[in-house]
Amino acid sequence: MSLVVLLGGARAGKSALAVELAREWDGPVVYVATAEAGDDEMALRILRHRDERPGEWRTIEEPVALREVLAAIDAGAYAIVDCLTLWVANLLERVDGDVLAEAEATAAVAAARDAPTIVITNEVGLGVVPAAPLGREYRDVLGAVNASFVSRADEAVLVVAGRALPLVPRWRPRG
Repeated sequence: MSLVVLLGGARAGKSALAVELAREWDGPVVYVATAEAGDDEMALRILRHRDERPGEWRTIEEPVALREVLAAIDAGAYAIVDCLTLWVANLLERVDGDVLAEAEATAAVAAARDAPTIVITNEVGLGVVPAAPLGREYRDVLGAVNASFVSRADEAVLVVAGRALPLVPRWRPRG
């Protein structure tokens, strides 16, 4: 298992599942957090996530340079990226350039790691169509980024209400 992508809605249990899986690893674990505490509520969310992780795990907080961080993590360390959802928002807000090209390069780095890498992301394309152009752009870009990571993943799992549903690659109806 090299690259695993956990997709799902907000508060579906993706991060908890990633932590549970990483606890089974005998070696070091590196948790890469892309969130920033822009307000009190987000600061509390970040604290809750920190409290869920074992203290001996290394945490790297990086909102934008995910590819560089993944490339620098020791090859034998289990990596958790939490999450692409915020990373894409950060890129759209701060970086002039092709977000999808950066995501494809980052996915390639994640997939090439020796130790497992779990990437968490939200599936935002199942809801209503956003009213604002920026909201529609974000939804579309995140969907493409998710597809890019999943195309390189050994496994992809949809997490719904705390349940993990493995996604079948290139499903085709019988007949």
